[in-house]
Amino acid sequence: MSIKPTLLIIASSEKDADLYYATKFIAPDPFVFIRVRGKNYILINDLEIDRAKKQAEADGIFSTSRLAAEYKQKHKKACSFTELVLYFLEKQKIKSVLVPGNFPVQYYEPLKQAGLRIQYKNGLFFDKRLIKDRAEIAAITQALRATEKSAREAIKVLKKSVIRKDKLYFQGKVLTSEALRKVIHQTLLAEGCAGEHTIVSCGQHSIDPHDQGTGPLRPHQPIIMDIFPRSEKTLYYADFTRTVVRGKASPELKKIYAAVKEGQNIGFKMVRAGMASKKVHAAIQSRFTHLGFKTGPKDGRMQGFFHSTGHGLGLDIHEPPRLSVGEDILKEGQVVTVEPGLYYKGIGGVRLEDVVVVTKTGCKNLTKFPRSLEI
Repeated sequence: MSIKPTLLIIASSEKDADLYYATKFIAPDPFVFIRVRGKNYILINDLEIDRAKKQAEADGIFSTSRLAAEYKQKHKKACSFTELVLYFLEKQKIKSVLVPGNFPVQYYEPLKQAGLRIQYKNGLFFDKRLIKDRAEIAAITQALRATEKSAREAIKVLKKSVIRKDKLYFQGKVLTSEALRKVIHQTLLAEGCAGEHTIVSCGQHSIDPHDQGTGPLRPHQPIIMDIFPRSEKTLYYADFTRTVVRGKASPELKKIYAAVKEGQNIGFKMVRAGMASKKVHAAIQSRFTHLGFKTGPKDGRMQGFFHSTGHGLGLDIHEPPRLSVGEDILKEGQVVTVEPGLYYKGIGGVRLEDVVVVTKTGCKNLTKFPRSLEI
């Protein structure tokens, strides 16, 4: 039987998904997590220790100030933070640890120089994060329902907007990407979610998939709304995209939208346990090409379908697996997005994104929001 390595994480669980996954405790400041011989220990400051004792999942929770006092009494000098960590590891007779690939160098170097053997692991630190249990799926679904509500509120504003020449007006003012984003964020906040970098891009802004969008929203042009908030309670993410037009879409845009919708349906049909993710991606790319929507550089920029079909979703907005050209094989219980898109200069961009759970025989779509272009 192989001996499991001692695990060491030093981070803020509010920002580090692996640390939150291990402890189920949210803290804004860094603290220490150590897994030794199957036991989980937390070293944390006095400000957070009582809350950690109530909320954190751990076998032992230790005050850093008490450990520092113990160290000082033994060694007759004050200790640095890394010396405190080493002291605790020495008490556990630990000489080597495994750390995440993003382990801070400010701790890595002193620990290594002190003689601790350190190995690191890139990607998810805990492989179990790849497969979501019922509670995790419920958390993602809850965040998704809040996301859909924010999209409905944005659609309401767009429907009530007035078309005047080449701009949309709402309540007498020019409707902008920033104003619609504010509607989305306020709704998310009321639902216990935090939105950040939400995309509301219109017209030529929409041909760049990650352009957040600025300025006036235009009638008869595509408006991409890509909303990916994080639940403030569970820290799980949702991810959702719809493309709409206030007014009349051009014939070219309607064809692009129909193609993207068909491509997404291909993804829904193909996603299942045991499927190579690159086959899903290739099938959608092939269909787009067959329909006449080519991908490649044109007029000084990439056009067509030039991003992945989807990605894993959970405590990070982008997790394995990737539905792209890599070697990922889909597994039952994974939660992934299906989000093909097409982007052409002079016409605009279209992207549709739903969240699905991979099952043995297919996938379950967690997204309930309808797909329609003109509003």
